[in-house]
Amino acid sequence: MAGMSSRMLGLNNADQEVSLKATEGGILWTDVARYYTSRGYGWQAMSTSAVNSLVIRPSTTSALTLYNNSAKTYVIERVFAHNLVAAAVTTSVLWICSHPIGMTAPTGNNITVRNNTSGLTAGTEGVVDTAEGVTDNGWFPWGQDSYVLTVTTPGGVLMANVNGRIIVPPTAGISVQVVSSVTSATFVHGFHWFAVPTAQLAVN
Repeated sequence: MAGMSSRMLGLNNADQEVSLKATEGGILWTDVARYYTSRGYGWQAMSTSAVNSLVIRPSTTSALTLYNNSAKTYVIERVFAHNLVAAAVTTSVLWICSHPIGMTAPTGNNITVRNNTSGLTAGTEGVVDTAEGVTDNGWFPWGQDSYVLTVTTPGGVLMANVNGRIIVPPTAGISVQVVSSVTSATFVHGFHWFAVPTAQLAVN
C-alpha cells in the first residue's frame, strides 16, 4: 500500500528487539569489513627491513608479531609478505601463529607507523615488533604459495586473506613468518586488521 513504511527488527544480546539500521541511501550493512572500515577501525602495519625466509617450520622467533595492548578486539583481515630479494626455483608460503590471551608482551615496538584504511590520522595502538621471541602455540600455513622460476627482484606478494577467521583479543597476539625452499629469499611482512570495540563482536 502506498505510503506505508516498515522496519526490520533483530534481537540483541539481551534478547531485546532492536531496529536494524541502514545508510541514508537505504543500504543495509551486510559487508562487515566495509562497515568496520567506515567506522575507522581498519589499520595496517608492516616491517620495513627484509628478513630471510626459513627452510624449516617456524618455532619461537617470528618475523613480525602484532600484540593487542588495547581493550578492543583485533579482527584480522589479511596477513601478507612481499618478496624483496627473490631466488630462482623457489616456493614460499606464509605461516601464521595465533597466540592466546595472556601472552608475554613483546619487548619492543619496532613498527610505529600505522596506516588507517579510512583516512584517519595514523595511531600507535597495538604493539608491532620484528624478530620477536614468542611461544610456539602452533604455526600453520595460510594462503596460496608463491613459486619463482627465474629471478626478478623484487618478487611477488604472499597473501593470506583471513577475513576475520582469526581474532586477537586484549593481551593476545599473532605472528607471521615465511617458509621457503631456500634461505636466500628475503621478505617484509605485514598485517591488516580492524580494532573493534569488543561489545560489537558479542553474539549470544
